[in-house]
Amino acid sequence: MRIRKLYRFENAHIVRGCSSRRCSESIHGHSYEVELIFASDHLDRGQMVYDFGLTKLTIRELIDSFDHAITLWSGDDPDYLRDMKRWSRRWVELPVSPSAEQYARVIFLMVELVLANTVMVNKEKNVTIESVIVHETRSGYAQAFKEDAHSPQMGVIELGSIQFSDGVRDEWSDPSLWERLLRGEKIINPTKI
Repeated sequence: MRIRKLYRFENAHIVRGCSSRRCSESIHGHSYEVELIFASDHLDRGQMVYDFGLTKLTIRELIDSFDHAITLWSGDDPDYLRDMKRWSRRWVELPVSPSAEQYARVIFLMVELVLANTVMVNKEKNVTIESVIVHETRSGYAQAFKEDAHSPQMGVIELGSIQFSDGVRDEWSDPSLWERLLRGEKIINPTKI
């Protein structure tokens, strides 16, 4: 069984090395739509794969980190990175260039990490993220599956190298959320949302 949850965020970036000069040489933004496809071969006590309400917690906060932010690539020019961080309260730095393809891979790995560290309390079983679809424009999207997210040929994504600005962290329900997830600390789903 599969279920889909849709998120939206507004974000700015530069995608260095792409063939379009506008895209590779100018900061520009998109209205992104992100589809998460969850799967399981079981249903919980509510006869659901995974209660959509549970995605409003950690998963939503992490995806919302990109909203009204600039996404930076750690391999970009150091002066550019410094200036963007200086003048932007909300930024996320990734170890890969922020293309739609890499957003799909990054978000896949983030959600996979959340699910791996979540204590299920409503008899949810074998809940996985099957794919992430990132719509960058109305006519174009990128879709990542597990093999894509973990593909070294597409660029290694070390989750520990993802950085969130203090402006992003300050809006989380727990500003230490990312470090806790990286350490493997368990997150307990609430019994009532």
